[in-house]
Amino acid sequence: MVRETSLAAGDFILPLFLHEGSVDEPIESMPGCTRWSLAGLVKEAGEALALGIPAVVLFPAIDESLKTQGAEECFNPEGLIPRAINALKSAHPGLVVMTDIALDPYNSDGHDGLVVDGEIVNDETVRVLCHQAVSHAEAGADIISPSDMMDGRVGELREALDEHGHEKVSICSYTAKYASAYYGPFRGALGSAPKNGDKKTYQMDPANRREAVRELLLDEEEGADIVMVKPAGPYLDIISELREHTALPVAAYQVSGEYLMIKSAAKDGWLDEEKVMMESLIGIKRAGADIILTYFAKAAAQLLTQAR
Repeated sequence: MVRETSLAAGDFILPLFLHEGSVDEPIESMPGCTRWSLAGLVKEAGEALALGIPAVVLFPAIDESLKTQGAEECFNPEGLIPRAINALKSAHPGLVVMTDIALDPYNSDGHDGLVVDGEIVNDETVRVLCHQAVSHAEAGADIISPSDMMDGRVGELREALDEHGHEKVSICSYTAKYASAYYGPFRGALGSAPKNGDKKTYQMDPANRREAVRELLLDEEEGADIVMVKPAGPYLDIISELREHTALPVAAYQVSGEYLMIKSAAKDGWLDEEKVMMESLIGIKRAGADIILTYFAKAAAQLLTQAR
């Protein structure tokens, strides 16, 4: 009766990895996670939906032969993500499908933006991101989620979606995405690490807090529907800060490094995986997150179902 914070399966978005192959592949860098074929993806999403998880977000592992400096594959209407969206919406009409908007899976340089003469070019990148977002919306995506951290991209994406008749497609912006060391296992899952340099010129400095509020105000002004903090656990103060400054839904991404630390410590018997998993999630919710992207979504939803 007096508990202040509660978790429900409806709080979660399940991140799902996919590839062109017909065989589902375990991901070495993320034990318990899989690089899904389209058939496996549909099955996994259906199981999540049956547990009460309302949404999934898609991350593609793109064949090296399709990666270019211009990242043109990202807006191919016959590409992996549009086909996956179609398959998911056909099989599970009630499932909310969110897609990642960024160029690193498609870019031969491995960066979220286009690289010209060794530098990330902002405006040229945003134009490509708009093509990508429209192609996902055309395929049936419900939410597009720009993770690139280019300046001004939320406003440009909103305008592009509206111009193509996709006013109802929402934007979940990676508002405060930090240049974090916690992303390593994810990059292993997608093969999307930068070929040269790092992402510190466009992702946020982990030492900065007030900057997150500036990013929030800009995203609100440009038309974001949901704002996100990434990573979650090491940045609970940032989640709380955004919650205090906006009436928009706040999402938080419990990233691959957070997941792997719990899995690894539990495997060696140092932690109780289920208890630490649930404690980590309740901490993110308590900090102010309305929505949690987590690889633990299915496991947590199963525990919550058993506890009812």
